[in-house]
Amino acid sequence: MKKFVLATTATALILSGCAGGMTDTQRNTGIGAGIGALGGAAIGSATGGNRGAIGTGAVLGAAAGALGGYLWSQRMENQKRQMEAATQGTGVAVTQTPNNELKLQIPSDVSFDVGRANIKSNFAPVLDQFANGLRNNPNAEVRIIGHTDSTGSDAINNPLSVERATSTRDYLVARGVNAAAFRIEGRGSHEPIADNNSDAGRAQNRRVEIYVGERAPQG
Repeated sequence: MKKFVLATTATALILSGCAGGMTDTQRNTGIGAGIGALGGAAIGSATGGNRGAIGTGAVLGAAAGALGGYLWSQRMENQKRQMEAATQGTGVAVTQTPNNELKLQIPSDVSFDVGRANIKSNFAPVLDQFANGLRNNPNAEVRIIGHTDSTGSDAINNPLSVERATSTRDYLVARGVNAAAFRIEGRGSHEPIADNNSDAGRAQNRRVEIYVGERAPQG
């Protein structure tokens, strides 16, 4: 069992050292697996100390850690249900990711006009409801990713996508969410989810994605 834990931890360390060639999810999965294995082994030891308990704890811990170290708590489930109710009929997709994050995918007809980064009036109620849940979750980590369609050049689209993510963050912070909880990114037109050759496809690609993960309390 000790060999399993050491091997898993070593793998996580190797993965963290290779961060330059990996996505955030891949890197977090590797590191989380190592941390989860150690934590699980410790739990197994504390609850019996025999080889079977330690082994089971390490395996379960590695599996949980491989999900990125996020918890899917009752609080996260409640926020998901609240957001599903708040966004019903709006076209906003509310899902739980394999990484145990709450994801909101917000299309352009809700979020932003073409070429703009101002929060639209029908986006505001969605963000107001979302802020309520975030204020009540001190362990939340929030990523906001802005996207554009392929109209225009990277020189226009890349900063515009960042501005959209920034506007969304600033709106939530103004409603009492801790600014330290956020990380923002802009992907420009480089991650389309629909065909940019049609108006409908471009509208889908002009979007904001918000991810919320809940970390285990420290200490």
